[in-house]
Amino acid sequence: MTNQYRTEKDSMGELQVPAEALYAAQTQRAVNNFPISGLALPPTFIKTVALIKKNAAKVNMDLGVLDRQKGDAIVLASQQIIDGQHQDQFPVDVFQTGSGTSTNMNVNEVLAHLASDISSMKVGANDHVNMGQSSNDVIPTAIHVSAAIECQNVLLPGLTHLAETIENKAESLDNITKTGRTHLMDAMPIRMSQELGAWALQIRNGIERINAALPRVYKLALGGTAVGTGINADPQFAEKFSQVLSKETGLPFKPNDSFFESLSAQDAIVELSGQMKVIAVSLTKIANDLRWMNSGPLAGLGEIELTALQPGSSIMPGKVNPVIPEATAMVAAQVIGNDATITIAGQAGTFQLNVMLPVIAYNVLQSIELLGNVSKVLADKAIATFNVREDNLQEALSKNPILVTALNPIIGYELAAKVAKQAYSQDRPIVDVAEEMTDLSRAELEKLLEPGHLTKGGISK
Repeated sequence: MTNQYRTEKDSMGELQVPAEALYAAQTQRAVNNFPISGLALPPTFIKTVALIKKNAAKVNMDLGVLDRQKGDAIVLASQQIIDGQHQDQFPVDVFQTGSGTSTNMNVNEVLAHLASDISSMKVGANDHVNMGQSSNDVIPTAIHVSAAIECQNVLLPGLTHLAETIENKAESLDNITKTGRTHLMDAMPIRMSQELGAWALQIRNGIERINAALPRVYKLALGGTAVGTGINADPQFAEKFSQVLSKETGLPFKPNDSFFESLSAQDAIVELSGQMKVIAVSLTKIANDLRWMNSGPLAGLGEIELTALQPGSSIMPGKVNPVIPEATAMVAAQVIGNDATITIAGQAGTFQLNVMLPVIAYNVLQSIELLGNVSKVLADKAIATFNVREDNLQEALSKNPILVTALNPIIGYELAAKVAKQAYSQDRPIVDVAEEMTDLSRAELEKLLEPGHLTKGGISK
């Protein structure tokens, strides 16, 4: 041993480990074996593994299979990790052994080191910290638990805030009518509250989709150990673990109906990711609508004016860009890409184990975080604060030849089409042309073609 390194030993022999490291040989082997991306599993995931170890130790002490002094030390050590300490001690690359064994042992070794110092007793990474467990049930459990917690703490609050913000904005704009568009072409009028109401429902539906998927995420693998049979775990361990974890987190965790399903498949997370992909598609639609509505300010639609947040160009002075919708669209692209990765990884369940667990963990947690965070940013920095350019809206409405659609039941489609074409070719208000080409009076036409009235549906009379 040198001043910089110490010698550690595992079942494969001796290995040099940095002297100040809290981890031991198995973690160092993983560091040596996987210099691939420089991406480690997120702190949220590591904290969740520590949460599992903490509650597993509590259960094992209650079952009388773990020495209380050692168990209490594991609980205290785990809490340090949960509280955010020692995050630099988890360097294992995401792209590692497909079971996540390297990460499980990384946490086991750090906790064993800390617990040994706390208790002044030798606490074993495998025999004590990992008691009644296997990487094969710990890592799937950590994926489910971390995803569930982050959905409750980050994703669902972010989506709820976005939906409420859109609904409030829609209510404030209920008296504003604009030209509707289909195929990017002028169509019948629509109130801005109706347009934004569609966005709000997309997000509300997304919230429902997440809540519909979570009951399967709450079902845990822990207790299945190596292959799903529960070898080396007390028969009561799984149920008691879920109970204590539910009490600590406030979430309704329970053992899965089949540990074999838990270990060999990640269907619940694939489902959750798929629902997040739908939300990403919804956010893309909203972001693109905002960009189009904000386009200009002179040569675009110029319907709204997003809050100016930063200079938009390093060469064109005064240019301001729709940066929040653009960031939202990029988040959506990333989440859709993450879903593709999770889908492919979900197919990697061969016989009794899925062997792409770390990349599933990384991507699902990133998607949850991105969607939750960007929802708040989109709400607060784009939707809540944009101004409507009513002058532009009214100018476009007054010349919209498609308003003639309201006259179809009275003058017929063919004549209405002629009126629309002449109004468009002469760049004149539709009411003026209709007055010349039909037998309807000016007063009748103004009533029939009033844009606000046309947003209420039905047949014009």
